[in-house]
Amino acid sequence: MDDYRRIADRIAADIGRGRLRPGQRLPPQRAFARRHGIAASTAGRVYAELVRRGLVVGEVGRGTFVRATEPDGQPGPALTEVAGDRGGSGPSLVNLELNYPATPGQSELLAPALAALLRPDALAGALRPAPAAGGAAAREAVAELLATGGWRPDPAGIVFTGNARQAIAATLASLVRPGGRVGVEPLTYPLVKEIAARLGCVLVPLAADARGPLPGSVAALHRGAPLSALYLQPSLHNPTSLTLDGERRGELAEVVHSLGIPVVEDRIWSFLHTGGAPPLAALAPGLVHLVDGLSKRVAPGLTVGFAAVPAGRAEAVARAVRSGGWSAGSFALEAAVRWLADGTVDRLVAARRRDAARRQRLVAEELAGFAVRSDPASCFAWWELPEPWRADTFTAAARAHGIAVTPGTAFSVGPARTPDAVRLGLASVPERELARALRILAGVARGGAAAAGG
Repeated sequence: MDDYRRIADRIAADIGRGRLRPGQRLPPQRAFARRHGIAASTAGRVYAELVRRGLVVGEVGRGTFVRATEPDGQPGPALTEVAGDRGGSGPSLVNLELNYPATPGQSELLAPALAALLRPDALAGALRPAPAAGGAAAREAVAELLATGGWRPDPAGIVFTGNARQAIAATLASLVRPGGRVGVEPLTYPLVKEIAARLGCVLVPLAADARGPLPGSVAALHRGAPLSALYLQPSLHNPTSLTLDGERRGELAEVVHSLGIPVVEDRIWSFLHTGGAPPLAALAPGLVHLVDGLSKRVAPGLTVGFAAVPAGRAEAVARAVRSGGWSAGSFALEAAVRWLADGTVDRLVAARRRDAARRQRLVAEELAGFAVRSDPASCFAWWELPEPWRADTFTAAARAHGIAVTPGTAFSVGPARTPDAVRLGLASVPERELARALRILAGVARGGAAAAGG
């Protein structure tokens, strides 16, 4: 085994045994090299290996710190799966990483459509493979679902996937070759970073202000080296809850139109936001690929994703769906069509909106006085922590109190310093439990650095 990997194994063992604790700063690489009698370049490879394994995180201008999140090199359950306690014993965490809305009585709403599908004649059709283009009824139903502010996508341009993440992956795969550059907000949906890595894309952070990505940044980056596409979340951005105003949307649409840059517009959370500006797809219809899905509206375990793409692009996206193995299941697609047709989805969305508003009121009450950025319609909140907290040490302190939150580093793109912030997912725990968790987190934050040790 290479020397640098042996040294990385020793550091990993120290982390596993608790000798190096979450949030602890490692020495500068030159000091580390002197201490271990190795070259500075070898020390750099040790640190890079520890980053690759997910054991440490480097912060520009601050150093390298032991991660507070799970050291397995993969996205934690917060971003990919429902999970309670990760250790298999002891009490479950109050998980404010997950964000799957649920409504009392939703099973009773969903069951009738599923019962109809269980008849032998209906079930036979529902068990066949689903083509990426779905069927005419499914395309019409989704086109109606996505229609807003006088805009309605062409049903012929709708492509189906197993979930919204797969719709993002398929759309990017159809637009960007390996090595291609994709412009994104400086904080972005974490799984897009994983998707880009698998596709061989390079994510490039756009400059942004309080209103969102700066159109001039798009043009400047494209002049430096062409951008193959943009990935943007204009409505209820994850993690900040920002919704772009109409003027900024128009400016972005104008610049992508002038430069001919395709856009992947993520609308996954937009259903919670009533009214407001039209989607980018309405402003630059020949370039914008709108992606959405039903997991947040309906349920995480039985869902469908879809992309509404510009004229002439449906087959290219469908080929990416087939090659990626991202096809929707026929049973889920048939159920979705029925839920859309009988008003079940509309009723669930109304309930989700009421639930989000109640949970945002809890945030306003329990975290009053802190710098929390959110939206009254959002299912999450972006908490910029008070000094002297760092995101990783606060995440570790929260976990010591039985609460899981997501550090800002999970969302950052590029070398710029990540804000000392955490995202709070509000939708997946009962309201009383959420209020208690927020109260505890407020106490931890007020306790300052002394609380970081547990």
